[in-house]
Amino acid sequence: MDAEGKVVVGVDGSDSSVEALRLGARLAPGLGARVHAVACWHFPEMYAGYIPPDFEAFEASAAKILAQSIEKAFGPDVPETLTSELVRGPAPAKLVEAAAGAAMLVVGRRGHGGFMGLHLGSVSTACVAHAECPVLVVHTKDDHERTHRFRRGASSKDAHKDAHGDAHKDPGRDASVDTATR
Repeated sequence: MDAEGKVVVGVDGSDSSVEALRLGARLAPGLGARVHAVACWHFPEMYAGYIPPDFEAFEASAAKILAQSIEKAFGPDVPETLTSELVRGPAPAKLVEAAAGAAMLVVGRRGHGGFMGLHLGSVSTACVAHAECPVLVVHTKDDHERTHRFRRGASSKDAHKDAHGDAHKDPGRDASVDTATR
């Protein structure tokens, strides 16, 4: 596959990865590229030795998520140039590998799992840090508002709560930082 002519999109079934698919498809023609959706599956190492791995079940589940995500993103209007691939291995490493030499890598801000309140998920952070091509991290309106709701209408005197529910003032935050993160 010609890496230069593709926009790689990481897909995990989350709303942000579905939106990443849509955005990747809109951007690809302008980059002279096609969309290549990649879903990664990985048998959790913590189960190794305790449970006999059913690799077929993990792969089938990833294939189903990939197909459902494409359906949700495009309905019956799937781009003709869209290709997709299931890859076994940890998503951060495999997405960076798939995007080697690509025109762009597009990932959702947060996938399934992780911790609420983080600005980026671990996969998107790793992709931004390690991919050799440009990386676009896609936010959905819902996850952005859920994470940043304390900023809407809050004055600098207002406090916000941390992950433990404790209120804290944020005197270091100014309007330029607040605007840049919206």
